[in-house]
Amino acid sequence: MLKSRALLLAAIAAAVTVVGIVAPAGASASLYVPYEAEALVEGAWNETWDPTALSGGNNGCKPSAAHPYPVVLVHATFADEGSNWVTLAPLLANAGYCVYGFNYGETILSGLFGNVDGLGHITQSAEELKTFVNKVLSQTKASQVDLVGHSQGGMMPNYYLKYLGGASKVNTFIGLAPSNHGTTLDGITKLIENFPFATLVANTFIEAIGAPSLAEQEVGSAFEKKTFEGGDTVAGPRYVVIETTHDEVVTPYTNAFLSGPNVTNITIQNQCPKDPVAHIGMFEDSPVLQNVLNQLSASPNQSFTATCSKYGAGI
Repeated sequence: MLKSRALLLAAIAAAVTVVGIVAPAGASASLYVPYEAEALVEGAWNETWDPTALSGGNNGCKPSAAHPYPVVLVHATFADEGSNWVTLAPLLANAGYCVYGFNYGETILSGLFGNVDGLGHITQSAEELKTFVNKVLSQTKASQVDLVGHSQGGMMPNYYLKYLGGASKVNTFIGLAPSNHGTTLDGITKLIENFPFATLVANTFIEAIGAPSLAEQEVGSAFEKKTFEGGDTVAGPRYVVIETTHDEVVTPYTNAFLSGPNVTNITIQNQCPKDPVAHIGMFEDSPVLQNVLNQLSASPNQSFTATCSKYGAGI
């Protein structure tokens, strides 16, 4: 994940060179939807200067009859709502959805790299999600919410659904490249495990610096085992996973997928073989987000194929 963040910063620098160093415009009545370099630049700006920005969201809206469930957006590790949802939030609002987002998992490390969250213990983050969902349901008077999460944000709600009473409050749960069954970080975790006490030392260090969620997303972590013991899903919600074969964070990429009678697993390259999108770029990949809109609809088209354009970054 640290590697991915470094790649993101490099891509942002390249994007800034292309589009110029300017602050992204604030949300307008037309709710402009940025993709590609514009999305990377706006995301970087928000993460540093405006971490609670959410174009088209958190505006006190009430869901419509056509879209009766508010959509709660759950950001990734080393991200926040301002950076993670620069594309999806206005896209959903333009489609008539009521959109809400929040930041979670703040630790002492959060302020050292701009305004990054999703670093705390995942069980505590799940409690924060529970509190936020209850707040949204109270404000909107809706019976349930839909959840859309990226990376950790597409995995952490599983704990909420299974252990914190969330199953009755969630209609559809969509994960974008979720770290469901953990990551080997291209074998780094396996390498560490081969040295006596190395895992203990590494995980103790990670917690000490304020990022315990990193260790908890490793393959075989105590958190991962507890979250999925007895089965991947619970009765009630409909689960959707959208993943890329180019994921360099959730490795192997198939660890993102869930098993269960109420699960739809989507590999984006089955629709768009040339889509280079990797883990981070899922947040601004048009084919991915087209699938989100389809899966949030009252009757998702099970034969849906996205228009292959406006690809997300290969990072």
